[in-house]
Amino acid sequence: MEPLGLDARALADAIDASADRVEAVVSGTAPMDAELDLRLARYFRMSEGFFLRLQADYELLEAKRALNGSLDRIAPRAA
Repeated sequence: MEPLGLDARALADAIDASADRVEAVVSGTAPMDAELDLRLARYFRMSEGFFLRLQADYELLEAKRALNGSLDRIAPRAA
């Protein structure tokens, strides 16, 4: 957010959200939720759901890392 000249508190003020909530999401200690996604999408002129999809992609990647190859031992069921 630095290139945009924003900090979490300024962003929170601009989107009428809790600064604590924005700071938690930015720092990675809380996940994105639908309400914050809608506010951010409106502010940054992005599609609704954009930030939720980023969150989902991140969670899938982290889950794959945590499984550490155990998915490879699952044989897909034949159609």
